[in-house]
Amino acid sequence: MKLRYAGVCRVCSADLPAKTPAIYERSTKTVRCVEHAGASATDEPAEARVTVPDPASTSEPTVPPTPEPVIDTGTAGASARREFERRKQRREDRVREKHPKIGGLLLALSDDPQTTTAWNTGALGEERLGAGLDSRGSEQLRLLHDRRIPRSRANIDHLAVTPTGVYVIDAKKYAGRPHLEVEGGILRPRVEKLLVGRRDCTKVVDGVLKQIEVVKGVLGDSVPVHGVLCFVEADWPLIGGSFTTREVAVLWPRKLYSRLAAADGPLDAEAIAAAHQQLARALPPA
Repeated sequence: MKLRYAGVCRVCSADLPAKTPAIYERSTKTVRCVEHAGASATDEPAEARVTVPDPASTSEPTVPPTPEPVIDTGTAGASARREFERRKQRREDRVREKHPKIGGLLLALSDDPQTTTAWNTGALGEERLGAGLDSRGSEQLRLLHDRRIPRSRANIDHLAVTPTGVYVIDAKKYAGRPHLEVEGGILRPRVEKLLVGRRDCTKVVDGVLKQIEVVKGVLGDSVPVHGVLCFVEADWPLIGGSFTTREVAVLWPRKLYSRLAAADGPLDAEAIAAAHQQLARALPPA
């Protein structure tokens, strides 16, 4: 080997500069010049012994990897839950102020208005889907929940960053069967309507499309962005049922989980982490 450090031949005491070809004896941690390659351990003069660092221990120091920044991934349904509690408390305060003596009884005998309970329903849907997503999170599936859209009162329920791109996920807890109704066609403009039971939910598709544009504005065109409407407790059929309207996938939680698990895509682990960090900075928790 070529010596990493200067040494002295243990047999003839000849100086051996660094990078000189020599024989290294691991058992005694000494060196011999090439002229004494056949010498045995018994004929080494004690005064000629020199300790040479083990080449195996003199490798370059390992630089520890830079730790990833701590990211607040958010809490699913947090903003909807806060709004429900705020509205509920405001109604309770109003009733007790107006009826000091029987306010508690009136509250016990009456329900919150639908405009209040809708926030609770929405929070439950987001919380349920968020728990399912979190249980499947990994370096290949990085998640953000309840993200605030800058300069807007709106928020994005869930973001999932995977090898196949970023998924903008809107969770809904509606009763009824989601289906697509198409009007027009050959002679008239084609119009797609999203219905859940008899309820026209086309506007929620518009909402997802706006959220997609927000995410694209953060990431640019280098990362694919997909829109998803996930109905967590709808009346889905046993076979089939999912569909796409205006490039937004409409499906249920298990169907979503399998789609997010796809491993073949344009993003590697480094790109997934970078997109996740970029979205977390641009879209803080709501």
